[in-house]
Amino acid sequence: MLKGKKILLCITGGIAVYKMCALTSKLTQKGAHVKVIMSESATEFVAPLTFKALSKNEVYTDTFDEKDARVIAHIDLADWADLILVGPATANTIGKLANGIADNMVTTTLLAATSDVWIAPAMNVHMYDHPAVQKNIQTLYDYGYRFINPGEGYLACGYIGKGRLEEPEKIIAHIEEYFSKENQFLKNQRVLVTAGPTREKIDPVRFISNSSTGKMGYSVAQQALNLGAEVILVTGPSHLTPPKGAKVISVESAEEMYEAVMDHYDKTDIVIKTAAVSDYKPTFAYEHKVKKQEGKESIEFVRTKDILLELGKRKKHQILIGFAAETQNMEKYAKDKLAKKNADMIVANNVNSKDSGFGTDTNRVSLYLKNGEAIELPLLSKEEAAFKILEKAYQMKGMVNK
Repeated sequence: MLKGKKILLCITGGIAVYKMCALTSKLTQKGAHVKVIMSESATEFVAPLTFKALSKNEVYTDTFDEKDARVIAHIDLADWADLILVGPATANTIGKLANGIADNMVTTTLLAATSDVWIAPAMNVHMYDHPAVQKNIQTLYDYGYRFINPGEGYLACGYIGKGRLEEPEKIIAHIEEYFSKENQFLKNQRVLVTAGPTREKIDPVRFISNSSTGKMGYSVAQQALNLGAEVILVTGPSHLTPPKGAKVISVESAEEMYEAVMDHYDKTDIVIKTAAVSDYKPTFAYEHKVKKQEGKESIEFVRTKDILLELGKRKKHQILIGFAAETQNMEKYAKDKLAKKNADMIVANNVNSKDSGFGTDTNRVSLYLKNGEAIELPLLSKEEAAFKILEKAYQMKGMVNK
């Protein structure tokens, strides 16, 4: 989503500069071209060399230090950027910009900018609430600037309240959503995603489950939203925050997930089953907590409904994608599952791998398609892997419609 995008970071003087280091690194890893301007105050917190190393580009701190005699730096940077982000934006910088003051490299460049400018404030809660600061924010908003509102929590000054610079991961999600509007190839498509584990009760306090966290499924749901789709997320228990804009259906058991998926299947265009559904459940669940006893205890299990198999039987116009979390013979099991379940694609990964198992931020998957094609993807973030899966699903959807 961010590959090749030109993002200019204007960094001003606040303790939250350290978060901008993480943001610069993450944007660069995602393929964005990042350039950095720092105010003099910002350099008191973090040396420009840090951002030079993270962005792989020169860092600009002085309006009069022209690094390339062929161009005027602050004009060239303003023209270069696809998007400009100011953060941590101090009350001082916000005030200067609202009143057209250009007395350093940051404000001079911002006044020359024609691309969209986002401002991410960070300051003491009382400073943020001051009428002058709020008036300046409103002035900039009226000018067309947009804001990434600060979060609430413990501040460096010791106060607890609104004023924390938003976390880098959330800022990146906003940026990805912004750029995704240029390429919304899933517009007018309804995508159903299952995510997370299921739980099968033994008694009121015990259950069987698995190690799935839902990260892969939530990433698929978020990327589908970014690409313009209407998204239904059927999720088992997870600590993750569901993507904003998705219709979320929370379930616990395999039976509940089956019912939720079937309720929406007929009106769905693409189904992506990332959920790790329990294959078995106890024959019956005890009404009260089972007390500890001497000797062995055994539990009889029965099969749960095979959701993917049932979807394959009922498939009409849908693109049906399943996941295969394996520990051995990944290709064989994935291809067997593809044929048996009448799926259009199986996404397989080895969950024993430390970088692509449950709960990781990355995944190394292979895509096995109904037409015999096999695509082995490199190690990617789960968001990047989700995009690749959705891109292939869209291509397959076009083939089906033809």
